[in-house]
Amino acid sequence: QLQASGGGLVQTGGSLRLSCAADGRTFSRYVMGWFRQAPGKEREFVATISVSGGTILYGDSVKGRFTISRDNAKNAVNLQMNSLKPEDTAVYYCAGGPQKFSPTSKVYYTPSAYSTWGQGTLVTVSS
Repeated sequence: QLQASGGGLVQTGGSLRLSCAADGRTFSRYVMGWFRQAPGKEREFVATISVSGGTILYGDSVKGRFTISRDNAKNAVNLQMNSLKPEDTAVYYCAGGPQKFSPTSKVYYTPSAYSTWGQGTLVTVSS
């Protein structure tokens, strides 16, 4: 079970930090990811981090602005979002799934690689 938090309203150029708390029984064995979905659009890959934290991948639209991290001792994954833009406005979802593939596999860009999803947290960036 995943619980996302930290969303809110921020001005363009501002920052937010999203957190996702996970069930400790499986977290340490799961690849974790963040996706987002804006109104009328498909769910979009944001970032993913491997079980060890050694492999991190980002979607092109957030590279250089967002940072994903995980704390296996606290069963949490975080998404630090800087230099936010209005086009970052969306519901953000954390997701987890067993590491069945190489951590660098682009399968982790797709929602189907993840078996467990949080409820989503809304991020709104005003212009």
